[in-house]
Amino acid sequence: MTKADTDTAGTIGASRGLAWLLVITGAAGLLAAWVITLDKFKLLEDPNFVPGCSLNPIVSCGNIMKSEQASVFGFPNPMLGLVTYGMVVAIGVALLAGARYRRWYWLGLNAGTLFGVGFCTWLMQQSLYEINSLCLWCCLAWTATIVMFWYVTSHNVRTGVLPAPAGLRTFFAEFTWILPVLHIGIIGMLILTRWWDFWTG
Repeated sequence: MTKADTDTAGTIGASRGLAWLLVITGAAGLLAAWVITLDKFKLLEDPNFVPGCSLNPIVSCGNIMKSEQASVFGFPNPMLGLVTYGMVVAIGVALLAGARYRRWYWLGLNAGTLFGVGFCTWLMQQSLYEINSLCLWCCLAWTATIVMFWYVTSHNVRTGVLPAPAGLRTFFAEFTWILPVLHIGIIGMLILTRWWDFWTG
């Protein structure tokens, strides 16, 4: 950790690049959650409503919204996204304005994004192998969550918030982009192979 990263009060800042990344990924997730929430309300009003992103038997947001998995905590999942992605945008804007946070705050953000990735991973598994449908807005939220998780983790490793050997800190400083690309690429391959006959038919 350098002097530029921390001050005498023990607070840690972030680059404008990370701040903008949080704003953009948070806004993308917020957009997805907002659209899905609106469509969910329309579906509750009219059971025959077909969301605009229901394009075919596979890419069918309606099937996802009608599933039990769409309300894991007793309310529609995207309502959780409205809160959490909104918080990410707020944190990013604050960083752009020069905010600095203590170590526990960065750890909390990392834990939150880790929970997000874990929850998205479960939803992916359910979507691909239980519900047998794909939601494009969900895919946008998954992508945004994965990117923000890896870059927040990278920041915390590089600044010493998360203890790590020098080699790992160097890797994150140079090649952070590889991790979200690989992560998203694996998901893309799973989607491709899951419905290979449909895509190539």
